[in-house]
Amino acid sequence: MIGFSVYLGKQSELEQQRLLSMMKRAGFQSVFTSLHIPEDNPDTYKTALRVLGKQVGEHEMELFADASPASLSHLGLRWEQAEEILQWGVRGLRADVGFSVEQIASLSKRMKVALNASTVDRETLQNYLNMGLRVENTEAWHNFYPRPETGLSLKNVKQKNALFHSFGIRTVAFVSGDGEKRGPIHAGMPTVEDQRYVHPFAAALVLRRMTDTDKVLIGDPGISEKSIQAFKNFENEAVVPIMARIGSFEDELVQALVLQTHQQRMDKADYVVRSQTSRLYARRGNVKIPANGGGARPTGSITIDNEQYGRYQGELQITKTDLSANEKVNVVGHVLAEDLPILNVLHEGERFCFMEG
Repeated sequence: MIGFSVYLGKQSELEQQRLLSMMKRAGFQSVFTSLHIPEDNPDTYKTALRVLGKQVGEHEMELFADASPASLSHLGLRWEQAEEILQWGVRGLRADVGFSVEQIASLSKRMKVALNASTVDRETLQNYLNMGLRVENTEAWHNFYPRPETGLSLKNVKQKNALFHSFGIRTVAFVSGDGEKRGPIHAGMPTVEDQRYVHPFAAALVLRRMTDTDKVLIGDPGISEKSIQAFKNFENEAVVPIMARIGSFEDELVQALVLQTHQQRMDKADYVVRSQTSRLYARRGNVKIPANGGGARPTGSITIDNEQYGRYQGELQITKTDLSANEKVNVVGHVLAEDLPILNVLHEGERFCFMEG
């Protein structure tokens, strides 16, 4: 499952409605918001939350809210009354600082709750269960880290996920957006530090495949149209889009060879992603690919074997490590740095295509 963030009071109702419709079409199913609101204007935010909850419900999506006992009190609610926000369209609460183990366990009997996956260890989790925590109503959410250099590692997230999965609890993590950043630091809202400046789709794919994270949320309020399209392509067509810069071609057949939908070979290579469809395309179209002088092949280079490589002529590859120049190999483009992590998580036989970055 994939989700995104909507922060109260930042958009008009119409803008919010359009955003939800667009994200729903792209396959997004979950919405996150924060109830940490100014104390001096709670009524405005209460209205905004009700509007957002109604709109999310109309799109058949789920809405989770970040809340503490203090933020609930600003809405006129005690923690014992927290389930009243279900009537406002909020499906669950991400329990922030201020809730006790007993309170969270109690809330789980009445609504969906999210524990702090980044700080809860096995002993604390067992305490929750001893207090009656309802596992079926519980998720474990990793923090997002606005300050650079403070995020977690993929290894740490995977270890934590394994702990929660052993108790039957689903896990959630955040990735940065590639549009408007949330303040005050405006440096992304990722869970994993190495993903701070990675494109949202690439980061989400890596989290799902390398850490077994069940749900990924975009923490920043902004996401580019290209990234939304990337999620949509993957959701609707099962094709992994890779953002790249492709050179110009004099031969339209060679251009079509590069821009087609490719399929990685089942015998997945260590140094490169190999397209099993490209050589077949070249043979069928009788495509001749003259050498162009080769060139260095840093990680992310998109290459085509030229006529000097004999039967390999027309094979498209993407380098997963730095490789030296080869006169039999033409370099035709490069994967954007923000999408390089995708290369190591492509499955055997998986389809992929290039998007102009």
